[in-house]
Amino acid sequence: MRRGIAASALVASFALAATACGGSDSDSKSDGPVTITWWDTSNATNEAPTYKALVADFEKANPKIKVKYVDVPFDQAQNKFDTAAGSKGAPDVLRSEVGWTPAFAKKSYFLPLDGTEALADQSKFQPNLIKQAQYEGKTYGVPLVTDTLALVYNKALFKKAGITEAPKTWDELKSDAAKVKAKTKVDGYWGSTQAYYAQSFLYGEGTDTVDATAKKITVDSAAAKKAYGTWLSTFSGKGLHKADTTADAYAHIQDAFVNGKVAAIIQGPWEITNFYKGSAFSDKSNLGIATVPAGSAGKAGAPTGGHNLSVYAGSDKAHQAAALKFVNFMTSAKSQETIALKNSTLPTRGDAYTDQVKADPGIAGYQGVLSAAQPRPALPEYSSLWGPLDTELPKIAGGKESLDKGLSNAELAIAKLVPDFSK
Repeated sequence: MRRGIAASALVASFALAATACGGSDSDSKSDGPVTITWWDTSNATNEAPTYKALVADFEKANPKIKVKYVDVPFDQAQNKFDTAAGSKGAPDVLRSEVGWTPAFAKKSYFLPLDGTEALADQSKFQPNLIKQAQYEGKTYGVPLVTDTLALVYNKALFKKAGITEAPKTWDELKSDAAKVKAKTKVDGYWGSTQAYYAQSFLYGEGTDTVDATAKKITVDSAAAKKAYGTWLSTFSGKGLHKADTTADAYAHIQDAFVNGKVAAIIQGPWEITNFYKGSAFSDKSNLGIATVPAGSAGKAGAPTGGHNLSVYAGSDKAHQAAALKFVNFMTSAKSQETIALKNSTLPTRGDAYTDQVKADPGIAGYQGVLSAAQPRPALPEYSSLWGPLDTELPKIAGGKESLDKGLSNAELAIAKLVPDFSK
């Protein structure tokens, strides 16, 4: 789950349309090379160079396949692919956020990968990540990188406050935040008003925005109200930073943490490289990573994020064959090890967690909290359900709307997204 990526100029959309080659026969002659297009949605500055280098390695090993690499801003990619696939102009391969997989599979935009070269190493991948790439019993993506949220904290500030271990509950976190403030004059915790970051509070009460199995909207249930009540309580109190509801809140929270101006936040592994660039973590060992605090249900949980590589169902057979080979290469243990070492992202297969990879304290720390990650239900509309909450939660946290009113509004908006669900 990558946040805060700047939008590209409008002209980029025309360039993407020109470079998409899915479904084209122009490069599929049997006696010549096949050129496939890959839309990569990784960060253009921190991550893309690693992927470009791997593309070059793939082309060297497979001289009859050329890869046209296109970096597409993450926050634009879902809509761009949806538009391109609907007009038969999509790329042959997409780096698809896990939440997009069921939606595009439902529209038949993705090729089922079961039994293909792309999934030849299926047993090597973490089972829950394969499950997350499935829709109605078929697999539509190969996990490339995974992520989840964790409580990240400044060990030095915790030590100054006399705290010897990370808090295990939200009550403990609030107590620790007060201790940090008293001993260091620095706020102990700064929470986010984004719905994705509030998801752990729902899991901590054993609930979610919806019950996909029962086809019921649960965002305004008693359990959800308790969860969001706990979330709201983390914005007021000694050592708890007040809610930032500005458009730049993500950057404000991140900058404060990496420069030692707040002791703990909830964050994902996509920021590992940026943690290390901050003054507080020039010594990497100062970065603490722990499972998100648990709610009253006694169990901690965080959303599972990450990206799969998916193949466009509208490409011709020659392009699909080349795309399947490319996906197999990019998700191999060797490639995933390279990606982890260069980008500090989490591999999706066990044999990629080599000693060298685990030597990175950020990767090792996040690997340790993956057991608390909860896969999203195979509901095509699921990721869109955070939209209404992203509208309401800042109003609630900013004191412009009551919790009851905000959740009621969110329930009404979600009902429009899943009209066959009961309230």
